[in-house]
Amino acid sequence: MPSEAQTWVKSGYWYSGTGSPISDINSALFTHLICAFADVNSSSYELSVSSSDKQYFFTFTDTVRQKNPSVTTLLSIGGAGANHTTLSNMVSKASYRKSFIDSSIKIARLYGFQGLDFGWDSANTSSDMTNMGMLFQDWRAAVNSEAKNSSQKDLILTAAVHFSPDLNSVSFPVDSIRSNLNWVHVNAYDYHAPRWSNYTGASAALYDPSSNASTDYGIGAWIGRGLPASKLVLGLPFYGYAWTLKNPNDNGIGAPATGPAAIAIKGGGAIRYYRIKSYVESYGAAIMYNATYVVNYCTVGSTWIGFDDVEAVRMKQLQQLVEEEG
Repeated sequence: MPSEAQTWVKSGYWYSGTGSPISDINSALFTHLICAFADVNSSSYELSVSSSDKQYFFTFTDTVRQKNPSVTTLLSIGGAGANHTTLSNMVSKASYRKSFIDSSIKIARLYGFQGLDFGWDSANTSSDMTNMGMLFQDWRAAVNSEAKNSSQKDLILTAAVHFSPDLNSVSFPVDSIRSNLNWVHVNAYDYHAPRWSNYTGASAALYDPSSNASTDYGIGAWIGRGLPASKLVLGLPFYGYAWTLKNPNDNGIGAPATGPAAIAIKGGGAIRYYRIKSYVESYGAAIMYNATYVVNYCTVGSTWIGFDDVEAVRMKQLQQLVEEEG
């Protein structure tokens, strides 16, 4: 059995595709840092690291420990860009799962990671979910065996999951997650975005009085399905979304918009936190706080940006504490 998540796990993902230097991470702010993403080979189903990522992954742990010697590092597998067919095939057969599991443990040890994280955003059938649960069970057994035979500490096993355990007509394997993973990272964001909504929205809303697309609903659903709050690590986005308002004078949450704002057009409206802060400072914009949704936003002309600033993050931390204390 894996140990429960320690109180206040403060984890963060570093994605190699951003080009952001590992040395720029202020690792003193975190208990755990996750290096993303490794891939799965489509024929052998073994873990693979691209040639361009190898140098970064090899130095990740040593680099982040320069500022925080006690930080724990994990290697994340899959992510939003993972090939659905490859992952679906991998989890479907015991021999394929074994190839994946054995190689993942080997690479984690080789690269100096203390854990492994699994992200499969596109799992969408009952068989995918059932087989994912079997993967977690096999993975835990292999990790326990490897640690016992090598006299090393067990690798941490985690997964990135949807904000709610229910996804359309299927559900995540909650029982297997509870029994076999140390915790899950709940992707409690991207509820609204300019790519698919012509109305401004709280993309990481803690509450939403008009729908179930909120963090409070999702966390409650996970707990209601039997996953302890101590195994839920709340995901907070280091980015927001920028819309172009249809009418600059109508600029609240739910205001009509015409799509992504020009400042974030390449990212489909997504804009990193540091760019938001720089933009706000450049224009002297006032940052507003909406307590109904628990979100911050600002308006500059026809540009509307929604994001999590200090007030929103503080309220989410308080809510997480309430959930853990039951």
